Formats: sequence, C-alpha cells, structure tokens
Amino acid sequence: MPGSREAGGGEPGDEPADPEAVARLICLRLLTAAPRTRAQLAVELRRRRVPEDAATAVLSRFAEVGLINDAMFASAWVESRHHGRGLARRALAAELGRRGVQSADIQAAVARLSPETEAATARELVERKLASTRGQPPRAQATKLVGMLARKGYPAGIAYRVVREALERAGQDDSMLAGLDEDDEFEPAAADDEP
Repeated sequence: MPGSREAGGGEPGDEPADPEAVARLICLRLLTAAPRTRAQLAVELRRRRVPEDAATAVLSRFAEVGLINDAMFASAWVESRHHGRGLARRALAAELGRRGVQSADIQAAVARLSPETEAATARELVERKLASTRGQPPRAQATKLVGMLARKGYPAGIAYRVVREALERAGQDDSMLAGLDEDDEFEPAAADDEP
C-alpha cells in the first residue's frame, strides 16, 4: 500500500500497523537526522496521515522522556545561529516562532543573549563587511552596512551606532558622517551582499 509505505518510511510489510508505532518510527527517524520542535514533528505526522490521537500520544511521551524539548531546542538554536550567522535576537525569535516554539521558550532563549554580546557580534559583522565597501562614499558604505545588520535583525539604534563607530575608526571625515543617525532612511542592500 503506498499510504502505509509513506507513513512508515520503510519497505512494505516491515513497518508496524499500530498508528502509535508508526508515529514513533517517523519521529525517531526525523530526530535522528536533526533536532526538531514538537510543532515540526506534529506537522510531519499530519503530512504522513498519522491519526491525531496517536500523534498526540507519541509527541507527549517523547516530551515526557526528553526526546523533544522545545526550550532546549530554542536555546541551542539561539547559540548556534547567533555565533554561526550573526543573527540578532529579533531574527532568532522570528525563526523560532516559524518552527512552532512557544513564546515563553523563545523569550527565555533570546534573553540569554546579552545586549553586550549582540553589540559585539554586530561590530564583528561590520568589521568583516567594511573591507568590501572601501573606496565607496561614506553614505554608500553606511547604507550597505546598516542594511546588512537590518537583515540580520539588529535594531536600528545598534546598527547606526556600530556603523558610525566603524566608519570613524576607518578614518572617515566626521563631516561626512554628520548626517548618519537613526532618523536616516537607508534602503537595505541586496541580500547577496551579506558576508
């Protein structure tokens, strides 16, 4: 049967007929490949036509024994994506929300990322990107740098401050930077400008 093969994911006849056993098998295979949230697993079980009561029972049991832990998932996600991609709290919270993590778990995970750490990461991102903007007018440099930080979820206040500091350290004439503040309207540069 094509439906039962899809549900079990194996050869016909080798998967259990019990819906809970099928749900367990699907969840274990998915969790072996990568960590997942409860919501992600629930979506996959629905897609594979596992009955709702069987899916709920298996997901509850997996949460009970610690195989699913959205709070731990959120914490690891924030750590990994902040250090790996330089994403700010706002972007991380949006990503976790799209993965079905509850608001309280999201808030707890992003709260572990201090404003000082977030600002330090923004400085590192700007320093790396600054080299590719050398020779451009300060306004064009600022536009690209602020746009890059905006795409990574940094608040305008941090983005403008960090970019202004970086351009000043790079020796830009203060008169050229005089108009650079939070009230300026910058168009984010294209996404392919990211480091």
